[in-house]
Amino acid sequence: MFFSVIIPVYNRPDEIDELLDSLTKQTYDHFEVIIVEDGSTNNCEAEVGKYASQLDITYYSKPNSGQGFSRNYGFERAKGEYFVVFDSDCLIPEHYFETVHQYLSDHKLDAYGGPDRALKTFTPTQRAISYSMTSLFTTGGIRGGKKRMGAFHPRSFNMGISKEVFEKTNGYIITRMGEDIEFSIRIIDQGFKTGLVEDAYVYHKRRTSLKQFYKQLHFFGRARINISRFYPGEIKLVHLFPVLFTLGFIFMWLLPVVSTHLFLIAASLVTFYFGLIFLDSLFKEKNLKVAVLSVGASFTQLFAYGVGFLQEGWRKITKK
Repeated sequence: MFFSVIIPVYNRPDEIDELLDSLTKQTYDHFEVIIVEDGSTNNCEAEVGKYASQLDITYYSKPNSGQGFSRNYGFERAKGEYFVVFDSDCLIPEHYFETVHQYLSDHKLDAYGGPDRALKTFTPTQRAISYSMTSLFTTGGIRGGKKRMGAFHPRSFNMGISKEVFEKTNGYIITRMGEDIEFSIRIIDQGFKTGLVEDAYVYHKRRTSLKQFYKQLHFFGRARINISRFYPGEIKLVHLFPVLFTLGFIFMWLLPVVSTHLFLIAASLVTFYFGLIFLDSLFKEKNLKVAVLSVGASFTQLFAYGVGFLQEGWRKITKK
């Protein structure tokens, strides 16, 4: 089975260097790598050149069009039976392609996705953000989890599609703001079989500061509303939790005007909730600093997503 790895990149040469280095260590090496430079001002051509003798690698540079259309650009030039998409801030464990090859040999899947994890060598902030993005207390544990309602929706930080899927769907039809969610829904709607390959995980560095994380999750909240323009039924109860949290947190500070007692009850519930997050992170990460930062990351995630959701929802209602 031959894989084509498509990696769009925008001004991240250092990340590409680390990602390509991880690909040289794969125990199954029947794959090509296609780097699509998406209009970067700080390109990674030199970093790619370092691996020309170790990988079957091709480098393309094109005007900026966003990650979705850059992936399509790579798909159009790919030779593999499966097209595998990674984000540039991922590191790939050495067993990844061997795991995927074995799984796809035993299970017929047209598209698959895998979870993401954090390495112990990541910064405490990156580990806290990874905890927040995968925690039962923030996302319901649905990202990369075994148990999920309905068909599995692969996400493009770590996903693979068959060549047939691309030929039938023509790939991404939007390039930013929920492009991977829309693509996954359309893959499923066209009758293709999707699934989670649990052991095909990647190490995802994500953002390096809570400020960057806020911007990313604010965008995710907006993206969910954008997806609803295509698929109105794709706003689920789990997507409303950050909205309720955001509204509740804002209104909590108005409660003293009504009742100090109600404010104290609300503040106690918030403290209890974030206390659970702290203890859960401490148990899983075995690091006090990561546990403290997990509280901040979880608050940032919920509040930013909720604000983005509400802002884009208002634009949709008012047609702006």
